[in-house]
Amino acid sequence: MPRDRIPLALMYAGAGLTAFAAIFPFVDRATTTVLADHVRAGYPAYDGAAIDAAVGAYLAILAVVGALGLLGWLGAILAVRAGKRWATWAAGALLVIAIGVAVAALTVRDTSGDVGLAPLLGWLLVLPCVPGLAAVVLRARTA
Repeated sequence: MPRDRIPLALMYAGAGLTAFAAIFPFVDRATTTVLADHVRAGYPAYDGAAIDAAVGAYLAILAVVGALGLLGWLGAILAVRAGKRWATWAAGALLVIAIGVAVAALTVRDTSGDVGLAPLLGWLLVLPCVPGLAAVVLRARTA
């Protein structure tokens, strides 16, 4: 449908940003170590093995969140492409969930008193919400 071209383009962009946000922590582990440094700053008494375990746990959580996000994008894209009337509502519900996850990633504090996830990684979870919001708004206006 021609009216869905821009919302679909935004949805594909959101899926790409979701993939980037899911892959970046693994790249970070091998390069910049933002996450490991964040854990080390919050828990200076942790040895290298404990920091690696904490980073591994975060990587597992972020990988699951990324995979679920990509499944959500795929479902929403397929529904919009198929012209389903409920696609806008489903995409809106997924957006609310994504915003909730992003807010939690940015604000939930761990036992050290600092936010649990390194802020850079939390803000990366916000990125896919921007095209998601635009896609839902545009789709709702044209539906």
